[in-house]
Amino acid sequence: MEAEGRVPGPPLPAGGEEPGADSHLAAGVLSTARGPLLAAAEVLALDDEEDDLEVFSKDTSLAEVNSFSPSVPISPSSMINQYKFEDGPELRDLFITVDDPESHITAIETFITYRVVTKTTRGEFDSSEYEVRRRYQDFLWLKSKLEEAHPTLIIPPLPEKFIMKGMVERFSDEFIETRRKALHKFLNRIADHPTLTFNEDFKIFLTAQAWELSSHKKQGPGLLSRMGQTVRAVASSVRGAVKNRPEMFTEMNNYMETFSQKINLLDKIAHRIYKEEREYFNEMKEYGPIHTLWSASEEDLAESLKGIAGCIDRCCRATEKRMAGLSEHLLPLLHEYVLYTEILMGVLKRRDQIQGELDSKVDALANKKTEKDLFSEEIGKLEDKVERANNALKADWDRWKQNMQWDMRSTFTNVAENNLRYYEE
Repeated sequence: MEAEGRVPGPPLPAGGEEPGADSHLAAGVLSTARGPLLAAAEVLALDDEEDDLEVFSKDTSLAEVNSFSPSVPISPSSMINQYKFEDGPELRDLFITVDDPESHITAIETFITYRVVTKTTRGEFDSSEYEVRRRYQDFLWLKSKLEEAHPTLIIPPLPEKFIMKGMVERFSDEFIETRRKALHKFLNRIADHPTLTFNEDFKIFLTAQAWELSSHKKQGPGLLSRMGQTVRAVASSVRGAVKNRPEMFTEMNNYMETFSQKINLLDKIAHRIYKEEREYFNEMKEYGPIHTLWSASEEDLAESLKGIAGCIDRCCRATEKRMAGLSEHLLPLLHEYVLYTEILMGVLKRRDQIQGELDSKVDALANKKTEKDLFSEEIGKLEDKVERANNALKADWDRWKQNMQWDMRSTFTNVAENNLRYYEE
């Protein structure tokens, strides 16, 4: 069953503290001339009104608030240097790269495949390097197999299959590159996971040729088996709340409800800021040429107008860099954790289903005098199953929280650095 071991995750700051919400850094994280100031940590305390945002968590159980030392001078460089992280040794033996997207057009459909290159020193692999091509449906298959094999572990999210309204076209270079990065992150998060990385389906996904993978897919559970699993899940959800759910998992559920609200709001606001920034950029692009043309008809003001045009051009370049930082780092990360909230709520429900099955057997035993030995044996097995599920989820929850805090802190620090460079330019 699921192992509780851990492998080195992202490096933590010196002293072993988990990354938390830093109120001094937060005030400068997302800043525009027209937009609000945003900050993020493990859970952000945001008011209901989008334009009125707090930059620290009110719940110290969800985030640790650190402050700057009064002896350190408060300057842009010293602020950022406070948040540089020590690089820890990477004890990895599996390296995966997703690249080289390629279009395929058939009489039935058009789709994109991606090259997946794997390099490893693990003994269970027959070779040290593999190269295969995979399409999006193959990634979906892998995710479903991981969820089936490890129902109470946190499986990393995949990018959505369909494009949201107003986003880029499905086969545009921008969309394909965005998806490639997300698929690359998906596989590497699995590779870094202490349990998922040794999953047999994961190994087959990385090593099997297209026809071998297709053959392996057909060996999965049949329709009746899948229907049976669905019926059991529905029946479990109909029974209502779990009676004997440990307090820890109730706290997890409450945490995720709050986290979901905050991260969705952050995602919405970040997209709005990016949209405003793009509109500002497009307007500025028009002003430079206008001043250049104007200088040709105003001899006395020619040099001044040309200087203004040059200044506007430099502002355009700086704004474009900042927009690139938002679109390449902040927006994808926020959206990934929006997807993580759905995954975690699903994991908690599956844990509750196992708990509910145990509760129903205990109730049945209390109401039946006969078949007591049979029920006792079933209850013993279910108790072991619940314990394994609880231990697996607790270990994965701690790991996910640590990674989430690291991702949020490092990403918002990166945004702050980009903002500082922007205003300096």
